[in-house]
Amino acid sequence: MKLNKEFDIKNTASTSAPSFRNFPMVPRVVYGRGSFSELGAVLMPHRKNSDAPCIFLVDDVFEGTSLVDRIPLIFNDQIIFISAEEEPKTDQVDALVSKIKNDFSERPSAIIGIGGGTLLDLAKAVAILLSNSGNAANYQGWDLVRKAAVYHVGIPTISGTGAEVSRTTVLLGPEKKLGINSDFTIFDQVLLDPDLTEGVTKEQWFYTGMDCFIHCVESLNGTYLNAFSQSYGEKAMDLCTEVFLGDLSPSDAREKLMMASWHGGMSIAYSQVGVAHAMSYGLSFLLGVKHGIGNCLVFQHLNDYYPEGVALFKQMMAKHHIALPKGVCAGLSDEAFDTMVGVSLKMEPLWENALGKDWRSKMTPARLRTLYEKI
Repeated sequence: MKLNKEFDIKNTASTSAPSFRNFPMVPRVVYGRGSFSELGAVLMPHRKNSDAPCIFLVDDVFEGTSLVDRIPLIFNDQIIFISAEEEPKTDQVDALVSKIKNDFSERPSAIIGIGGGTLLDLAKAVAILLSNSGNAANYQGWDLVRKAAVYHVGIPTISGTGAEVSRTTVLLGPEKKLGINSDFTIFDQVLLDPDLTEGVTKEQWFYTGMDCFIHCVESLNGTYLNAFSQSYGEKAMDLCTEVFLGDLSPSDAREKLMMASWHGGMSIAYSQVGVAHAMSYGLSFLLGVKHGIGNCLVFQHLNDYYPEGVALFKQMMAKHHIALPKGVCAGLSDEAFDTMVGVSLKMEPLWENALGKDWRSKMTPARLRTLYEKI
């Protein structure tokens, strides 16, 4: 009788829904200036054979540069240059997966993304779709992926997105902008070399860095906040303040912003982002506005929700002489506004984190349109 009782207890425990999420983290990280030179050694243990290549997805801004000459190609490895001018799309992922499957008889040993958030998200998505059937749009949502991705490595060349550490890959689909949010999305390996971020234009540096800053503001002011998220968010906020309002040397600023990006991405692992990100998804879906600048365009008007964060943001803009575009939403039709509002309001976890469980009564379609009209 005792044995049966113990068996029943164990059985119940194993089949009941968990009370806590068991999130994965990036299991291996190489950090340091010049650490890109370690990539060959990092990849070697994961190479299967000469017919299973390593596929490098590289921002085309590096085409013809010395960085490409340092990529450790052997056997039939392949570099695919990709423009980051537009946000990553589900059909782009499908096309890349189809190309890789047609070009090679065996599944790749590794997918390596080298670039900003666009390239890192594409690498994560391609690695997932090489192991899972169907199209990328089928996996937009939460915990829809069933099989482990191909071994994949993230190497950021700009800091701020947190894509190197997050469990999502945000894609523009035919009907929505939404991430593939999955435990299998997390990179197996990340290589953080601050030297790779040297040479980024001031505007891009600022917009992408503000993505990290806004991550922190939204996480630290959200209803999902907990000590885990708070510890990472506060550290990332401190680092962003040093970088954008302090007087650091360029090399110190690159290192600190790279770590701010990491901590900012970790701050939403057990939390969420909020109003700015939810609204920027609508801008991106309808108008193709890139994520970093989209967050900035929205955030400047969110004083009612994040007053201290907006005040700091405007100080940072003034210090670095950043002028945001105006009239982005001027002249849009009612149908266009309805599309943006609809895409944004589908981001339910973001709104709940920002405004609580009764968020629908606080952010009506009419109120959201009024905010878009200010941009």
